Amino acid sequence: MIETNRPVSVPAEDEPDLLRDQFKQLLRYRRLLGAGVGIGLLGGVYLGISTSDTYVATADIVLRAPTDDPFNPSLAPDKAINIGSERQVALSSSIANEAAKKLGVTSKDFAGLRSGLQVTNPPQTMVLRFTYTASSAKEAATRANAMTEAYLLKRQEALDVTRDKMVKGYQDQRDPVAKNLDELVKQINAMPAGTGRDAAYASKTDLQSKVNTLNSNIAKLQALDMSPGRVTSPATPPSDTDGPGLLMSLALGAAVGLALGLLAAWVRLVFDPAPRSEGDVARALRAPVLGYLPRSKTGGGPLLAAGEEDPRLAEEFRSVAFRLAYDSRFADRRRLLVVAPRGSSETAAAAAVNLAASFAETGKDVLLIEADLRTPVLASQLPTGVGRPRWSQAPGGSGSGSAHGDTDWPDGRQLVVDAGESGAFDLIPGEPVRNVARALTSPRATRLISEADSPNSTVVVLAPPVLSYADALALVDRVDGVLVVCDPRAVHRTDLSRIRELISGAGGTVLGAVLHAPLPGEKRGRVGRGGKAKGASAAPAQASRPSAPQAQPLTRQPNQGQQGQGQQAHRQAEPEQHIPGDGTDTVALRTVRMGRR
Repeated sequence: MIETNRPVSVPAEDEPDLLRDQFKQLLRYRRLLGAGVGIGLLGGVYLGISTSDTYVATADIVLRAPTDDPFNPSLAPDKAINIGSERQVALSSSIANEAAKKLGVTSKDFAGLRSGLQVTNPPQTMVLRFTYTASSAKEAATRANAMTEAYLLKRQEALDVTRDKMVKGYQDQRDPVAKNLDELVKQINAMPAGTGRDAAYASKTDLQSKVNTLNSNIAKLQALDMSPGRVTSPATPPSDTDGPGLLMSLALGAAVGLALGLLAAWVRLVFDPAPRSEGDVARALRAPVLGYLPRSKTGGGPLLAAGEEDPRLAEEFRSVAFRLAYDSRFADRRRLLVVAPRGSSETAAAAAVNLAASFAETGKDVLLIEADLRTPVLASQLPTGVGRPRWSQAPGGSGSGSAHGDTDWPDGRQLVVDAGESGAFDLIPGEPVRNVARALTSPRATRLISEADSPNSTVVVLAPPVLSYADALALVDRVDGVLVVCDPRAVHRTDLSRIRELISGAGGTVLGAVLHAPLPGEKRGRVGRGGKAKGASAAPAQASRPSAPQAQPLTRQPNQGQQGQGQQAHRQAEPEQHIPGDGTDTVALRTVRMGRR
């Protein structure tokens, strides 16, 4: 027998496959992507409209440092000029004030004059680029040229003031020395020859050298070329408006909006507590995903339909049943507990019914036990008839109850469900009881589940949601194999991990999971901690078809021996069991639709 229930390990996937899977997961958040694209388009429309009447004019200035030899390669202009400081000066209010005087701009419009100017510096150059934005082409060019002229004028004035201050400083140092030199010359002329006159001559030489040095410095400063720079590209009126245009703005806005939507979807994906893929479900449960139910076209209605309206659903259930049949853990005991995590268990009920029909199709003696004693509805939604006594008889051939309703569940009632071409299986319907835990753990319930120990028999048990009630955990140690039926978009990964821990702690094993889409008429939403899915209907819908006639409970007969012999004869009179896989098991499984619970 092939072992299919193994610890799930992360498959070795190629990077393109991982990227493709992540992209598919991002596409789940279509609202976020649509909102991002919508915001981007609105931004593109605003950009296209706001720049439709905007003109930009540009003027370039090359800065020069003061020098006495402009052809000297040893002088580095970038060492003499701080281009960052010059850019800040070009954007200062003093430059704007000078340009406003030339343009005749009033103080009221002074702020607007400054706001339209932008000064940049191309990398690795001594160029300042004046860019002016205005509502007309001529105004943009005029104001850009006015700004450049004002900047050059202010820079020229600043350089001249600096040079004049330095010249004045050298002159202030030279004048006292020159005055002392003149007085010393007069004294030397009046002195007689001798050592005193020789010493005076030495002092005269020192003073004359200082005067000559200061005069040389003054001459160099006066000979400097103080040109602040030159305009290499004056501003001209632009022929076209600034901006990419409306069509290009819409395209850019859509691209940026899509990028924002993908970013928002990625953030939402990272913090999404729901399983992002079948692999997440398998890792959380440490069990394989046995199938993904297609969305029902009909929606609602009885659990076992009369026609084959959606054969894909039946084939998916058959596939799940075959995968379970080849699982060694299930094949050893042939007991299956079907549960949902939270909220509604209507899909779990449909899965239990369909799996029972699938097992019956292969020739198994199937018993479906409705252990949901809180909202039992299978008897009213399935085509049932009077059951055979062998499933509900106590050891020795006696029934467990004297009359219908006189004892707690199970009370001996047994129904036969007609699955059409798939055959038939037995149903132990649920009944509301006072103490659910006592009924589920009673010896009678244990004997019912132990029917799977008979040859060629299978027992399928339907229990309420495992995280809403503890009913399923009370049955785990006797059923062992558990099938979890859930909507991956409406359950948290932590819920699946908790289900696995609870089932393992109770002595059971999760055989696998069956995933399904949200039910028709049920809003897509997350499962709250209260136990109900958001958007789910408050009350279960009643079955549209009238309930089938209920079978009378089997009562204790006086002649139990004869009854036992009749049962034995009935068993011997049954046809020979069908062997699966001999080529005759080609009967189509009827479509099973998920009804309301």
